Amino acid sequence: MVTRRHVVTRQDAMVNPHRPRIAAASTEYARDLAICHIESWREAYRGLVPDHVLAAFDVDRRAARWAALIASIDESAAADRTAHTIVLALDDTRAPGDRVLGFAHAGPPRDEPRVADRELYALYVRADRYGTGIAQELLRAILLPDTDTALWVFEENPRARNFYRKFGFAADEARRIEPFSLASELRMIARRPITGRR
Repeated sequence: MVTRRHVVTRQDAMVNPHRPRIAAASTEYARDLAICHIESWREAYRGLVPDHVLAAFDVDRRAARWAALIASIDESAAADRTAHTIVLALDDTRAPGDRVLGFAHAGPPRDEPRVADRELYALYVRADRYGTGIAQELLRAILLPDTDTALWVFEENPRARNFYRKFGFAADEARRIEPFSLASELRMIARRPITGRR
């Protein structure tokens, strides 16, 4: 659920044109989201994920998947803590295809046995926007403070692990091999109430 406190509107963005707006995803931005997703993976994981895996991502297929998922989200279920939620960091002054600067996606937990009520599946920001606060805004927008949340992060990605620790996430004993990259991942969990950098 994206609360008004965390949403940057078009009007806000006009007042401060360098500040992206944080908004719930719509199908209008599905291709931009796919491009951001693929490029963020390539920027963040070059050297960690095999080059042939990074090169294999297809924008059209990824855009179709995002469009279908966004279209399936029921607005009336926004209060459901297990519902899929996708939020985007948008700059509408940029050309189509380049308007999504980052995104976050959360929803029902996939782990069995269940260790949290919700899972953060993805949080990505374009490399040229690292350090601008966009990742913090996206995470604040998508986290539910009264809901335990789990995520998986590459073990060899200390930057991401340190970032999540600031929001109250801590690693547990779980490890797994990510199927596409064959890299090791560890699980982190934030217990309610979720605090951290605000």
